[in-house]
Amino acid sequence: MRLEFEYGNGMMSAELPDSTDVFIPGETVADPPCLPQDWDSLYAATLESIRNPIGMPTLTEIAKAGDRVVIVIPDIVKGGNQPTSHRKVAIRACLDELYSVGVERKDVLLLFSNGLHPRATVKEMRTILGEELFQEFYPHGQITSHDSEDYEHLVDLGYTEAGDHVIMNKYVFDADVAILIGHTQGNPYGGYSGGYKHCATGISHWRSIASHHVPDVMHKPDFVPVSTSSVMRQKFDRHGMFMEEKMGKKFFCCDAVLDTKSRQIEINSGYAREMQPVSWKTADKRTYVHWAEKKYDVVVFGMPTNFHYGDGMGTNPIQMMQALSAQVIRHKRVLSDRCVFIVPSICDGWFHDERWPYLRELYEMFQHDSMNILPDMNRYGEYFGTNEEYIRKYRFANAFHPFHGFSMMSCGHLAEEHTSAIYIVGAREPGIARGMGLKTRATVEEALADAMKKYVGPNPNILALPKTFTTAAVHLCMKDPSQNSHTRDGHGHPCCG
Repeated sequence: MRLEFEYGNGMMSAELPDSTDVFIPGETVADPPCLPQDWDSLYAATLESIRNPIGMPTLTEIAKAGDRVVIVIPDIVKGGNQPTSHRKVAIRACLDELYSVGVERKDVLLLFSNGLHPRATVKEMRTILGEELFQEFYPHGQITSHDSEDYEHLVDLGYTEAGDHVIMNKYVFDADVAILIGHTQGNPYGGYSGGYKHCATGISHWRSIASHHVPDVMHKPDFVPVSTSSVMRQKFDRHGMFMEEKMGKKFFCCDAVLDTKSRQIEINSGYAREMQPVSWKTADKRTYVHWAEKKYDVVVFGMPTNFHYGDGMGTNPIQMMQALSAQVIRHKRVLSDRCVFIVPSICDGWFHDERWPYLRELYEMFQHDSMNILPDMNRYGEYFGTNEEYIRKYRFANAFHPFHGFSMMSCGHLAEEHTSAIYIVGAREPGIARGMGLKTRATVEEALADAMKKYVGPNPNILALPKTFTTAAVHLCMKDPSQNSHTRDGHGHPCCG
């Protein structure tokens, strides 16, 4: 069969055996039905959720005239930006409830929870919020992004019982009402976005993130394949509850379970500790897809230049490794122990230095001084995390924070650990891929022939994932739950039926 795979800003064609299985999220197996997508229907469903929160009082019971309110909103990386996106609808519904009890617009701050991601540009603010909300708040200085290096607007909460240092946004800490607008979407880091992951990563400091986005956590046996019972997820939850304890109030969460096109399947509101499991129950039906009837020896997928973390992710070698590893984390349950990845990627040497100003230096360091595997670089985390010039670019030039690269490297090692080989196909600067320990070939067909000769034999089971980076991904599982055996896939896990 001939298939098209994403490649740079275009596509690469490949001829694969007719026995190849193809999986496209939302198409091969349909998502659960989404809610009606007109504004009025979604507004009504969101308001119904807000007025019936799980585990805590309603907004109208919590808030009163004169209260200061911060509404925390995910950044551009995830969640959809359509006119009826969850963010747009939920913010408006929450505002209407707040206004009804006397809260004034001047006392409301919209805060983007970008964490170590780039602080939102004005263009991104307009895209995420829509023109109406943007004009309601921006001219009055009531929209901003979290700045994890603005120590005048951070609060040091101290240490959790586990010894994790938790530092959080002061606007949120000082608010009378703190609202988290989140998305329950499959995520290789801790199973799902939303809930406590939102605050633990989005409004904290790199030293807090360094307690979970590091090898000590990401290389534990419980991290691959993905689940919501990993140490990482436990740390998210503990950090979020620690914030609540120190603030003296609970976050009011409003999370939507989203489908492949970022449409709302279900909306849940309330206390994250009790709301998360309810959201996950529905999200599991969309995210853990019981489909595979065999383990796969070869997986083929294409890597565009622009996806998830931004333009250049598919060419920057550190970001490429994270993207490769995300497929391991999500799909390990359906991969054989000898699995090989074959990945078309333009890999042309563009680091997008403006967005990731520190990754070129990281890559060069990895080529020297007895650096054998990516975790060997971890000792430089503090050096980069405190680099003043990189920090200035994060704060004032819409770049990623320098410590973000260390979570990418910690994740990136998993691709090497859990595959026999990874072939980058069609690289224009193949030495960059080889510098990350990847193999290079000109075509998918050449890579497959080499893999069959060296790793997987003449009749491998092949899985093609033609849209893996341009759709909201799933976590593939075996159709037979008994074949999903893993230390965490026990009673109650969606992969065990």
